[in-house]
Amino acid sequence: MLHLHGGGYVLGSLAMGHAQNLALAGELGALVVSVDYRLAPEHPAPAPLEDCYAVLCWLVEQAEELGLDPARIAVRGESAGGGLAAALAQLTRDKGGPALIHQSLIYPMLDDRTCITAQPEHIGSFIWTPKSNAFGWGAVLGVMPGAGIVPIYSVPARTDDLSRLPSAFIGVGALDLFLLEHMDYARRLAEAGVPTELHVYPGAYHGFDVVAEAPVSLSLKRDATAALRAALCRSADAVGT
Repeated sequence: MLHLHGGGYVLGSLAMGHAQNLALAGELGALVVSVDYRLAPEHPAPAPLEDCYAVLCWLVEQAEELGLDPARIAVRGESAGGGLAAALAQLTRDKGGPALIHQSLIYPMLDDRTCITAQPEHIGSFIWTPKSNAFGWGAVLGVMPGAGIVPIYSVPARTDDLSRLPSAFIGVGALDLFLLEHMDYARRLAEAGVPTELHVYPGAYHGFDVVAEAPVSLSLKRDATAALRAALCRSADAVGT
């Protein structure tokens, strides 16, 4: 599993998800590799995604030495990392590989146009606010959020064709600023024939799973891990292992 940390494209590090990645590696019996991608505004798009793609290619090239099956790689990310995971799935599809089998998108940052779209008053009031969102998107895009032209693959929700993408899990809190963009992205994935799960967690805000032992956090962990495990098992059956 390739892991991409969150941080609104402007902060974060490998340490953010280390404990969770250790737990996932044990639960799934899988190798987990996390990417220390470059951050905006010093390194705007496409730099973060280029780093993620480079590590994915390295994983495939080193598959034998690392003892992994290059045909069984999933990607997971939270917030900005989830946006990068969705973008990486689109990029690898268009490049013809390396192929991904699953995208685990945990409250992903998918659409800069949320910054210029009226949202219900009860969402986006905690942790990741409209002001934070506008800053993050502006930093990584190098233009005002919602602009007519943005760097290719930098905004996953702006991609017209969502067909032929790997199965997707999307988990989001009902109070998260990203709720509506997630609902729309999940609908479009399903319409394009992509196996898709959308889980909306009542009363949860952006980044709610940092409270690791809260019941709602455990629900997200259980659901996302089950989807990852199912994808790995499907791919194993497909290759007869």
